[in-house]
Amino acid sequence: MPEESNEEKDIKFEVIKKIANTKFKYKDIEKVSQISSSSPPSVFIGSKLKYPLVNVGILSPLERDEDVWVYDDAEFWAKNNFGIRDVINLRESLLNSRFQSKVTDIRSSSKKFVDMAQEIAIASKPVDLEIELKSKVGPGFKRDRVVLPQGMHAPLKKATITSNVKIDQKLDKVMNDDIKAAEAVEFLYKNSFSEYTLSKILSVGVLGMKKDRKLVPTRWSITATDDMLGKQLLEKIRQYKWIENYEFFFGEFMGNCYLIMLFPNIFSYELFELYMPGSSWNPSNDIKASTDMEDFYGRTSYASNTAGGYYAARLPILEYLESIQRQASILAIRIELPTYWAALGVWVVRESVKKAMENKKFQFDDMKEMIESVRKVGMIKFGYDPTKIFKKSKLIASLDQKSLTEFFA
Repeated sequence: MPEESNEEKDIKFEVIKKIANTKFKYKDIEKVSQISSSSPPSVFIGSKLKYPLVNVGILSPLERDEDVWVYDDAEFWAKNNFGIRDVINLRESLLNSRFQSKVTDIRSSSKKFVDMAQEIAIASKPVDLEIELKSKVGPGFKRDRVVLPQGMHAPLKKATITSNVKIDQKLDKVMNDDIKAAEAVEFLYKNSFSEYTLSKILSVGVLGMKKDRKLVPTRWSITATDDMLGKQLLEKIRQYKWIENYEFFFGEFMGNCYLIMLFPNIFSYELFELYMPGSSWNPSNDIKASTDMEDFYGRTSYASNTAGGYYAARLPILEYLESIQRQASILAIRIELPTYWAALGVWVVRESVKKAMENKKFQFDDMKEMIESVRKVGMIKFGYDPTKIFKKSKLIASLDQKSLTEFFA
């Protein structure tokens, strides 16, 4: 990864300093009722109410901030190696001013707040806001496997956008076209919209056939975006030739370590997640594990064991295969260390795998040689011997069997 620039270091320092000052200034936060603020291009659609009723939250710090985009930019956090505490401080400093809505209210006549939430989410730059709250501010930060911590929250009474909302022309085009959401996502992705931006846009119900548009809980839209993009990449990847050698990548971010093996064969994908004692999701003294996989033809059901992490980890690997126009079988092992002490959402998975795929790759002519090297790296770098995983792997078992080509040869 390239080193952070002086400008990026300055932004990181200034934001962290402002957070500390804001917390001191608003030490009686529960008394705050009116805010003049700015909002990153992001809203949060909750999933805790009885669907189709949802909480729709407008995210903003307690006062205007020219660097407000940093509060919701996971790619920037990863590039500049933010720590867990840095991200928690950022997210705890956001206020989630929320209101209740039916997911279909985007097609009703009384949808003023929904319109505003949509404008904020699709804006290409942060917008300025005037916010009035119904009642006192409540605490935030709840750990979650998929979504980011949401910070403080309070019911919204009144809100006004006080700056111009700028929308990218390509986004404006697909919003006005009557096309399926998957087609719109594919078009925007090809035009350099990141998976983060796409999941936000998808959540506020501005894509898809106009008669079917509705709000989508954020946790659903994140996984749906990862899955849609993955499936679209696989349509091409399945047609490519196999990689020529066995390839191995590894890397770590925020205590999330990945060992990624690519085998010269038809596409298949298997993920093992190991939660070490004391890590975010494992308070016990034993190693916990979960796994999911798919063959050449893909999954027909949700990967319920590894959940959103399955799709988030798959996407950067598929992006790599598309970049080299090759096909491979993929075995990925996640080792969650005790240093990952607070769950921050599935973006950590995605960025951890990106970092691994951007590191130097190791190539081998022989599968056994690669597996032995992976075993050594697991033990030396991350303190875990993956031998048991290799023995349980359905993917490795299938590759150990002779192919029809070898049989007839």
